[in-house]
Amino acid sequence: MHRKLHSYLIKTGLESRHLLQFSHEPNTFAYNTIIRIHSTSSCPVHALTLFSRMRRAGVSFDHFTFPPLLKSCARLRTGQELHSLIFKLGVDSHVHVQNALINLYGCCGHVSTAMKLFEEMLERDLVTWSILTGSFVNNGLWREALELFQEMQLLGKVKPDEVMMLSVISAVSNLAALELGKWVEVYIFRNGFELTVSLGTALIDMFSRCGSVDHSIKVFDEMPERNIATWTALINGLAVHGQSREALRVFNEMKKSGFRPDHMTFNAVLVACSHGGLIDEGLEIFKSMKLEYGIEPRLEQYGCMVDLLGRAGLIQEALNFVERMPIRPNVIVWRTLLGACVNYNRLDSAEKVKERINEVDPHHDGDQVLLSNAYGVVGRWFEKAGVRNSMKERRINKKPGCSLLIVDEIVHEFVSGDDSQDHELKPVKEFIVSTIDSLRVAGYTPSVTNVLHDIEEEEKEYNLGFHSEKLAVGFSLFYFKERRTIRIMNNLRICHDCHRFMKHVSSKFCVEIVVRDRNRFHHFIEGNCSCKDYW
Repeated sequence: MHRKLHSYLIKTGLESRHLLQFSHEPNTFAYNTIIRIHSTSSCPVHALTLFSRMRRAGVSFDHFTFPPLLKSCARLRTGQELHSLIFKLGVDSHVHVQNALINLYGCCGHVSTAMKLFEEMLERDLVTWSILTGSFVNNGLWREALELFQEMQLLGKVKPDEVMMLSVISAVSNLAALELGKWVEVYIFRNGFELTVSLGTALIDMFSRCGSVDHSIKVFDEMPERNIATWTALINGLAVHGQSREALRVFNEMKKSGFRPDHMTFNAVLVACSHGGLIDEGLEIFKSMKLEYGIEPRLEQYGCMVDLLGRAGLIQEALNFVERMPIRPNVIVWRTLLGACVNYNRLDSAEKVKERINEVDPHHDGDQVLLSNAYGVVGRWFEKAGVRNSMKERRINKKPGCSLLIVDEIVHEFVSGDDSQDHELKPVKEFIVSTIDSLRVAGYTPSVTNVLHDIEEEEKEYNLGFHSEKLAVGFSLFYFKERRTIRIMNNLRICHDCHRFMKHVSSKFCVEIVVRDRNRFHHFIEGNCSCKDYW
């Protein structure tokens, strides 16, 4: 007990603060040391308290005072006002202080200010470049992060370290740029980096998110050492790529290797069961959390189970599961259930679930669109129109479908229903229309059940033809005929009509189409999809 208390005192900095309190006239060095301890402790706010005490005591500051203090502020997402004090004291030109300021502004979301400070610096070290790259990544500026990395390489004065490479890998992951990811992997090995657990795990996740789980497996097999995060990254990658049985095999292999699954691991393997329709396996794994490992399921795992049951069409079982949950379900759980109800045309249940969602978040566009589509499928046009009118009255706008196509590191963006007369898109639309006509021979018929009933059938098909995924595929086939693989990122769940269209196109044009939608990857090859039409 005494050892635990002593450890707690050191971790929280209580012991060091007490030592300072009883110290006779503590100097700058003493304060700096204890502020630095608190900057990495579980209570960084104490660093600010000590700094205030330091000021009241009239103890002078130096350039060693501010880096750990600014680090604490960065963790608390506050403290930009310290910049003026630093400038006033004349320590703003020190590289360590400048680095800490860039980090602070980056953590607080003020990237433009961080960039301005970076550009004004006369001296930059590896930490400077690494911090700004990380700031770009953490604020969703992934292309800017890669451009900064390229700029650093061109200057040739600083070599990246593992921390910076992890930021670069993260940027590539979010852009889903596979070719760039392959280049990063080659760069890592050519520049003498060891395949550490951190780098290997990041590469596994990167390749998975870029659409190539085969590359993830290759990296995994090459790693000399792995931890639980490594195994989890591979399981998750296999899960979202539709290789559910393989994900379970890896999960069992992980346990045999002596690794104990954590909450994230269970998330990944339950997702695998959900995407593969492995209901019995999922139920057993969920039960094992508490019975075998003594791990209390969190809301995320309960949500996975709702998705598992709902995706399989066991709507009543999913409803009962939610009602029995010991944790209050959040809006994500209810939305998962709503999606299942709509997918299986269980309108009675969908309406009840929607009422529960309205209590928490009544203004979400996706819920309204789901219910509207469900009414359209069964021909209840009056109710469908009512939902749409309600959305207009409450100024709820439907999020447009958006797809990104990356070709030779150039990003092409497409928006559903784009009526632009852009010279590039006009021939693409004509090509898509002619392609749809030719696919009818192979059995493809546009599914128009979710399109408003008060327009002509031909117009319904025309609207369906320009979903963002179709625009992206049409663009690639029209302008890049030689490419055998088309990779697309979509912000929404792929619709049934686009899914059928992709299967037919992959067969007709002998191409592989990889679509990363909101939930998973779909690999369309020779008229089939990796999801086996279960998504």
